[in-house]
Amino acid sequence: MPPHDSPVEEARTPLWLVRFTRAERSIHHVTALLMLVCLVTAAFLYFPALSTVVGRRELLKTVHVWCGFALPVPIVLGLVSRAFRTDLRRLNRFAPHDWEWLRRSDRRAVRGGRGVLPVGKFNAGQKLNAAFTAGAILLMLGTGEVLTFPGPWPDRWRTGATFVHDWLFLLILVVTAGHLWEALRDRGALTGMLTGRVDREWAQRHHAGWVDIAPEARAKTQVSAPEAESDGSSGEDGAEFAKRRPGMS
Repeated sequence: MPPHDSPVEEARTPLWLVRFTRAERSIHHVTALLMLVCLVTAAFLYFPALSTVVGRRELLKTVHVWCGFALPVPIVLGLVSRAFRTDLRRLNRFAPHDWEWLRRSDRRAVRGGRGVLPVGKFNAGQKLNAAFTAGAILLMLGTGEVLTFPGPWPDRWRTGATFVHDWLFLLILVVTAGHLWEALRDRGALTGMLTGRVDREWAQRHHAGWVDIAPEARAKTQVSAPEAESDGSSGEDGAEFAKRRPGMS
């Protein structure tokens, strides 16, 4: 039998690509938690059937308001992270293959172990979701401020703010449900957000363009995943292959 560290055994070990740093995952998790609390408390405040079951309307309102105003805090603090700023630039950039990804019905097709489109670190759907989320947070903050402090605002402003706030809540609820559905269906994407690393084969199927660029953005040496996180970068600006399974320290 070949020794444990022989080339044969080493070749069988999957390569893991660093996708998100610890800072990026923390920003995502805290923002998601605040958003979910806002949605749940809003549902209890908005739907009479739920409101009567729980009661304590004032407490729910207080939690809703504080979590709502806290929503942009992790994002603003996250700007300290170089990796997070780099990913924001990626999300804000639509390439020709992104438009093609939206048009084609076979956008997720795989040939020879690679996706048919050279999708970067984020596909067009993820970019649109990020844009919607950012805009929704700003709109909810603005209308929420009018509803929380109605004194300085005329009646028509308060009426308009209520209309926008209520309908946007329903739209966010639908989009969030879709986002969670897609995330739970894709174990590789979920693993990437939970551990920061993804299997290189998964990345080639879903983000072939990112895999092609990522190894050339750094030196040719391979380093471990903890070193990748301490460097503060990920993806094209910080891709590192580690022969370690997610969750190992």
